[in-house]
Amino acid sequence: MIRLYHGSNTKIEVPDLIHSKPFKDFGSGFYLSPDKQQAWDMALQKVSQTQKGKAEVTDFLFDERLLQDDSLKVLSFPDYCEEWALFVLANRDKHRTQPVHDYDIVYGPIADDGVTFQLRRYEGGVISLSRLVEELKYAKGITFQYFFGSWKSRASLTPEGKATMTP
Repeated sequence: MIRLYHGSNTKIEVPDLIHSKPFKDFGSGFYLSPDKQQAWDMALQKVSQTQKGKAEVTDFLFDERLLQDDSLKVLSFPDYCEEWALFVLANRDKHRTQPVHDYDIVYGPIADDGVTFQLRRYEGGVISLSRLVEELKYAKGITFQYFFGSWKSRASLTPEGKATMTP
């Protein structure tokens, strides 16, 4: 079992896919991080954006064996690569009317502000796809995320009920 964290402006008792925002890195779903500080940063950002609630990080347990036992459809990106970049760009494409994929779980790097800048340079034709990946590999550190995009995958999470208000 691994502990994953979700940061928000409210305590999350049960992950709710209905309220998931579209056009995120891996699509509309429930996002968690193995990095508690990353979750705190997201919680603080959410409070700042919405001007509502208070920063909350909720712990969940997940049996990572489910990533390999074929009970869930899983896609994993262990590093920045061309496939990851194209996948993120497709999921963020606001012109799409249908989801890009039907994976239950996607694991891979977060496209933070620095990465988003590089993605925009690629989209604008300033750099090639291979140059984009090279630029990302030399960026400082990679933070990873888990995307839970189906009710079946969400059911694999066990809430620990340890929501706290300070890092």
